[in-house]
Amino acid sequence: MSWHPQHCSSKFRHVYGKAASRDKCYDGVPITLSVQDNHFCAVNPSFIAVVTECVGGGAFLVIPIKQTGKLDPCYPKVCGHKGNVLDVKWNPFNDFVIASCSEDATVKIWDIPNELLRRNITTPKKELLGHARKVSLIEWHPTAENILFSSSYDYKIMIWNLDVKDVVLSKPVKILAVHKDVVLSMSFNTDGSLLATACRDKKIRVIDPRAGTVLQEASCKSHRANKVLFLGKMKKLFSTGMSCWNCRQIALWDQNDLSVPLLEEDLDGSSGLLFPFYDSDIHMLYLVGKGDGNIQYYEVSPEKPYLKYLMEYRSHLPQKGIGMMPKRGLDVAACEIFRFYKLIATKSLIEPISMIVPRRSESHHEDLYPLTAAAQPALTAQQWLNGINKGPLLVSLKAGSEAVNSLPQLLDPEPLDQAPDLSQQEGGEGRMSLEEKRKLEEMEGGRKRLKVGADLSNDEETCLAEGFDVFACPPPKAERELLSMFFRQQREIFRLCALVNTKDVQIKQLELELRNLQMNMDDN
Repeated sequence: MSWHPQHCSSKFRHVYGKAASRDKCYDGVPITLSVQDNHFCAVNPSFIAVVTECVGGGAFLVIPIKQTGKLDPCYPKVCGHKGNVLDVKWNPFNDFVIASCSEDATVKIWDIPNELLRRNITTPKKELLGHARKVSLIEWHPTAENILFSSSYDYKIMIWNLDVKDVVLSKPVKILAVHKDVVLSMSFNTDGSLLATACRDKKIRVIDPRAGTVLQEASCKSHRANKVLFLGKMKKLFSTGMSCWNCRQIALWDQNDLSVPLLEEDLDGSSGLLFPFYDSDIHMLYLVGKGDGNIQYYEVSPEKPYLKYLMEYRSHLPQKGIGMMPKRGLDVAACEIFRFYKLIATKSLIEPISMIVPRRSESHHEDLYPLTAAAQPALTAQQWLNGINKGPLLVSLKAGSEAVNSLPQLLDPEPLDQAPDLSQQEGGEGRMSLEEKRKLEEMEGGRKRLKVGADLSNDEETCLAEGFDVFACPPPKAERELLSMFFRQQREIFRLCALVNTKDVQIKQLELELRNLQMNMDDN
């Protein structure tokens, strides 16, 4: 067993977990009773998907992320599988596409409509037929678009190219037949050129997925790995499992040498599985125990002692599964650095848990939110299959930022929209008068205000269905709520009309000032 100090020198030493209030939870959700060691939950900034029970086959629920509270017992399901659903994963580059795998040996790709579901979805966008036994795991490629990996109880990992137009795919682009037992976990490195797997034969493998060859293999008798994870760009692997004394254990490996672990540590005597989650932006590692309510978190460093214990979030409610919100869906203003969605099967409840760094300043914190992976692919499927590797496109979580290239380089600041420098025209004759300079400054300020207004109007765009924002709140259920929402929309329409009129007046004023200034320059 290990003993952890209560204090350490780290900017994350005060991180704490905050469970959402009951009205911000998802209540009445029939969570699956499957004993498969999977997350059973997938989250993106628009939806939360959770595997549920269904008579006569498998199904999962897709709930808008803002629709908290009590779930309608008749809420529609995605129920096209003939066997129990074992895993669901959102497309990292499209919030409205999700993949699912099942005991019926199939993988299905679903299009989720940009509106509230009103009936069950039974027809998938694509169906992948290739495995001979039940499919237990699926993973999207982290940088290439429409590349999906699936793992089955037939001991094979199949690579699928979803760019093809066929609805039913029966031939994967590659089959990895290098395992002798069931694959328990899959993880990609940063650019997706390597795949790490943990297998029931007690071995960890690092595989080149395009060549189909095993580059490294670990067989440690004192550590039976269940889950494995690449630790970003540190060239290290992290695994959780059981020791020879049936204690929960963690291990750290050099991805280029898996002969001996760099670190091996027993945690406790519980029998529940440990799910590892890694934040590669700020190098924080979270361990979520299945069957208990605790979440331990560490700070990872490239040098010894490698793992620095920070704190533990504790709860008496056990978790059946867990979901994780991508970085682009976090509340940056509240200094939220991670968010879990905890499945509590005993209460049919999904409870969000936010990991927060206490800060007094309300400004953007670059140390907490460095550039992170954007929701845009860096490669096409064919480029990756042809052997091209590229890291993820990066984006800042600061409002108004756009995706940038992931290569390490100095980024030039974007030039501001500037009015033409009229002092350099006409051969540079003479200097501008003070009045002319003042007018130019006023024009430039007006342009900046218009640009800010345009950015704000773009940020305010929401997904509408029949004139109703499906992600802001659930639809009104009573006449009073309907009237309240009607008057609110009326006020919003009046405000937008006034804003449009104000912008038109500002544009006309700027055009007039520019015309007068040009005439004055011609006279001189």
